[in-house]
Amino acid sequence: MLESMDVRAQTLDELRTRTSVKWRSYPADVLPLFVAEHDFPLAEPVADALHACIRRSDTGYSSGGPELPEAFAGFALSRWGWQVDPAHVRSTADVSMGIVECLRGLIEPGDRVVITPPVYPPFFELVREAGGVVAEAPLLEDAEGWHLDLTAIEDAFAAGAKAMVLCNPHNPLGHPHDRSELEALAAIAERHGATVVSDEIHAPLTHRDARFVPFLTVSEAAREHGISITSASKAFNLAGLKCAVMVTASPRMRAIIEGMYQEVFWRTSHLGVHASIAAFQHGSEWLDGLLASLEENRALLSRLIHQKLPGVGFREPRASYLAWLDVRRLQLGDEPARHLLTRARVALGAGRDFGVQGTGFVRLNFGCSPEVLTDAVDRIAAATIGTYDRH
Repeated sequence: MLESMDVRAQTLDELRTRTSVKWRSYPADVLPLFVAEHDFPLAEPVADALHACIRRSDTGYSSGGPELPEAFAGFALSRWGWQVDPAHVRSTADVSMGIVECLRGLIEPGDRVVITPPVYPPFFELVREAGGVVAEAPLLEDAEGWHLDLTAIEDAFAAGAKAMVLCNPHNPLGHPHDRSELEALAAIAERHGATVVSDEIHAPLTHRDARFVPFLTVSEAAREHGISITSASKAFNLAGLKCAVMVTASPRMRAIIEGMYQEVFWRTSHLGVHASIAAFQHGSEWLDGLLASLEENRALLSRLIHQKLPGVGFREPRASYLAWLDVRRLQLGDEPARHLLTRARVALGAGRDFGVQGTGFVRLNFGCSPEVLTDAVDRIAAATIGTYDRH
């Protein structure tokens, strides 16, 4: 078996030359581990594709040609064994836009839409943007891990909810949902005539000790009542290039996509398309190297928390580079992220943004160098000495 490519995060000096939100939101003495951008250099095939576009002054509108759907279909087959029909793939600017536009085609104003907090904060706003009303079915946690509350989801559908936005793998938990739960979810949606819109943007970042199951692969019910939306942006750090794909697997769901205004597709970035094609077709070796580094950081974070923050609860994620930390025993109040920014100069995601279930939690981005990660934990530990609730 060939070793994966060695993919390492850039240094802080290099990173502070970036101008994205991660590096322009806080002063230079703050370690920014909040937003989901990682600190690794662009994959060489992606950089080459973008440079080639610039050299030929190829910066116009996206043509909407077959290259992106075909590239994604090849990636999905090689990565997950998912046979995607390129004719059922359309592009838009990003996953959030895709969610909103799908919901607009699925619900009437005032209809309820299920989400599963603690969950990616924009989900609350995206449902409202589409004209819907949020119906919460919080995830369940036990000794085995996280689970969908299928009873609560069915109750919401039975009470009239028309759709659900699924996060798979789940953000902020880094949890790829189990096939059996996805099968059960699809059956529930079928019973109630509801639709599942599955945000699968973190799927390429599934760690090697876990398995990502695309929602549309689990059953005929899933294909009849599901839409998948994903992107190369999270794994390959391409958020600013604005390109995502919406995938269907049945005529009924394809009609929802095809019924959108043409502007939804025109908003796709031409440069984003070329970067995504390069990532899907030629980025797998780099992606494997990235995952190896992220898994090393995940193990490092576990050790650091055990050694220096024993009062912090942490369940290792099995996807992405986001850690969901239970800091309630540190007695930092309902907004611990604010306290840690002030005292430790570490910027983290505020748990309450992910729903009330996140009160007393923070989200930490470990898609950085081991040195930055170690420094962040050291700072947090130094700022919280003597604050543990030991009961």
